[in-house]
Amino acid sequence: MGKLRIHSYFKGLLFPSDNDNCWSNKYKLILLLKLCGTNYPTSICFIVVNEFCERFSYYGMKAVLTLYFLTYLHWDKDLSTAVYHAFSSLCYFTPILGALIADSWLGKFKTIVYLSIVYVIGHVVKSVGAIPTVGNPDVHIALSMVGLILIAFGTGGIKPCVAAFGGDQFDEENVSERQKFFSIFYMSINAGSLLSTVITPILRGDVQCFGGDCYALAFGVPAALMVVALVVFIAGSSLYKRNPPQGNILLEVCNCIGFAIKNRWQRRRYEPQRKHWLDWAEEKYSKRLIQEIKMVLRVLVLYIPLPMFWALFDQQGSRWTLQATRMNMAFVRMLNALMILLFVPIFDLIIYPLVGLCRINITPLRKMAAGMVFAALAFGAATLVEVNVVKTVVDPAPAGNCLLQVFNLAGGDVSLQIPGSNPFPEPIKYLQDPPKYEMLPLKAPSKMLKIEVTLNGATSECQHIFNQQNSYSLIVFSETTGVQCKLVSASENGFISCSLESKECSNVNLGLLDFGGSYTVILMEEFGKVGARKMEDVKANNVHIAWQIPQYVLITTGEVMFSITGLEFSYSQAPANMKSVLQAGWLLTVAFGNVIVLIVAEGAGLEQWKEFLLFAGLLLGVFIIFSIMAYFYTYVDPDELDKIYAGDSKSGEGSLSLSDEFKGSAH
Repeated sequence: MGKLRIHSYFKGLLFPSDNDNCWSNKYKLILLLKLCGTNYPTSICFIVVNEFCERFSYYGMKAVLTLYFLTYLHWDKDLSTAVYHAFSSLCYFTPILGALIADSWLGKFKTIVYLSIVYVIGHVVKSVGAIPTVGNPDVHIALSMVGLILIAFGTGGIKPCVAAFGGDQFDEENVSERQKFFSIFYMSINAGSLLSTVITPILRGDVQCFGGDCYALAFGVPAALMVVALVVFIAGSSLYKRNPPQGNILLEVCNCIGFAIKNRWQRRRYEPQRKHWLDWAEEKYSKRLIQEIKMVLRVLVLYIPLPMFWALFDQQGSRWTLQATRMNMAFVRMLNALMILLFVPIFDLIIYPLVGLCRINITPLRKMAAGMVFAALAFGAATLVEVNVVKTVVDPAPAGNCLLQVFNLAGGDVSLQIPGSNPFPEPIKYLQDPPKYEMLPLKAPSKMLKIEVTLNGATSECQHIFNQQNSYSLIVFSETTGVQCKLVSASENGFISCSLESKECSNVNLGLLDFGGSYTVILMEEFGKVGARKMEDVKANNVHIAWQIPQYVLITTGEVMFSITGLEFSYSQAPANMKSVLQAGWLLTVAFGNVIVLIVAEGAGLEQWKEFLLFAGLLLGVFIIFSIMAYFYTYVDPDELDKIYAGDSKSGEGSLSLSDEFKGSAH
């Protein structure tokens, strides 16, 4: 009998019914399995491994997605970039849908399982679309788009649920363990990201299938990892603590807010003001629901300035990457993920405890505010690096002018005569590397110029159209009919077609091509062999990639203090029936941060270093606003609602202000 009774309590705890409203805290404490004698539930192991595999799946697929668009679907750069960012944005807007399903209908466990199945199907469809023998290009595009949409709904839908479900596994008294769980959870995200961004590009480039790069394998491996994530998560089902959904909570919240506004408007003239505008809903809705809505709205108001942090943070994959490509070493894409794995334990085990010993009250909002400062400093460092990087870049010609350099292949010294202002008064020697671009006045948006070229006393004419603010290379060479000219625009990516009468062109030594440099390479036949002549149009950059390390250290420090803390704060300050919704609201700040980047990048039209400085200044301004808002915020314990409103009903009896009962540590 004793065994059967314990089993009955255990079953009721893990698979609660809607009538199980009075579980015994004593049995919860005894029966929830702990990890190695600690206060960590064993169930979080399955959740952390699930998150690692899911993030490997997601970032591994994204690591080769843009190249897939360019080289497999043969889209141009603009379309590839637009679809890539549209997909990324959708992944951060769909969490709202997943949160509503979890909190209002299926519960977090079933939502994660069902949407993970959608996620796996999306990966499989995406992988099949990358097989060249399956259909025509239109079929490949259709399968790719369907796969990406399913992946976006899958990853976005489970994103707010997994973190909140992990937090649900902890007892009320294990607050510090729950905080550390979110740090471990965040580390699993970055570990999965780190490995996947290394492995999947290798699978694409080093493994050949169907006569080319193996995108089917590069997408198939992430699909397999998502299957593993799903299996691992289901394997721990008997250990999970599950909070049942409580109906369509969002609809109830909206109705409560609407009723409060309507009631206040109708009665404002003949009834005294109430303490809070939501208190006008007390005639119809319970005080517990009203207090829960107050809690959520207070946190959502705090979220308003947060997108600016993400606007800076997410530029690691765009602006900072472009900055690195102009420096003299390849960009290390995994730097941020590596630093996260290093910094999280350092902050949790060393820095935070040391600051605590100094009797400084480190509240979550203070950590987040400090994270903003570090992110702003990171962009200040990026500004200094950018100023030095652009020193070797050729400034574009002003309106009404263009830039021109001349390369002489004619076999002797040549002289040029250009109508108007001649930037080449001295003869140009044979095979001389042009020292720099010269300014060529056009005095019009576009102009045809007649250029006279003199070689050994014989003069020939070349006519070419020049457009303002472009850069050109004029290649002068000798033919039997006289001197000829070839005009190459810098916008043509430096490719010049040539025919060398069946000579072998495949193994030509171009010498050292430094990062940040721009070159024009000309293939020539000399002594029966094909040789290459290289012009350095833009000098190579001598700013080492190591100068980016300080900005990565600062942004990673900001991420540890801001992102991990915000994740745990969103969970701890949310009522039990709205934890996934608030997690989704947190993720929405990431989506709106990317929107800010698009607006500033497209609308401001600033030089890159000025844009970096603008973002740093904007975030410092947001830091001040957020700090003021945080000062007036009162921390609450949502779990105490059960004690306060245990007998509350729709009649509105038992009024008690949450802010009066729990004056937590503010700001």
